[in-house]
Amino acid sequence: MHTDRTSTTRFAVPVDATLRAAGWQPGRWDIKQAEIWADTLRDHTSPAGHRHAVFPAAVEAWAEFGGLHLSPTGPGRQVAPATLHLDPLHGLHMARTLGDLGRALDTEVSPLGTETDTQALLAIDLQGRVYALDHTGDWYLGPTVDHALTTLVAGTQPTRLTTG
Repeated sequence: MHTDRTSTTRFAVPVDATLRAAGWQPGRWDIKQAEIWADTLRDHTSPAGHRHAVFPAAVEAWAEFGGLHLSPTGPGRQVAPATLHLDPLHGLHMARTLGDLGRALDTEVSPLGTETDTQALLAIDLQGRVYALDHTGDWYLGPTVDHALTTLVAGTQPTRLTTG
């Protein structure tokens, strides 16, 4: 008998499969590595004096998903699924850019990882909302990390941020 696994998993089947293939499992929590990343980001100051914001939503996302390399298989719904490396140090030298985005959104923003094919920077704000920043603009990926991972892995078209 075939059962629909989406009813018992946190993520849709293809997203869950991609996460598990990368080494994620429910309850994954590497707070020690998350704290190392937090300290590294806190200790970094750009040549122009820009600093990173570090806050609980970011640390929690790093503890659960940090270090994962996600390589979705299959076609995306609207766009190609994103290959991801969830490591906040991809944004180490982007403190000014992230600070600018945070000011535009009236929040603080911290790095989350990168889309390895496009080099888009993934970022998370104080409320846990997730964004991607690339050469074409800034994109809203969802209100939570789970939603953002689903958007990216499932190949759903993200929403372009507009300012003003």
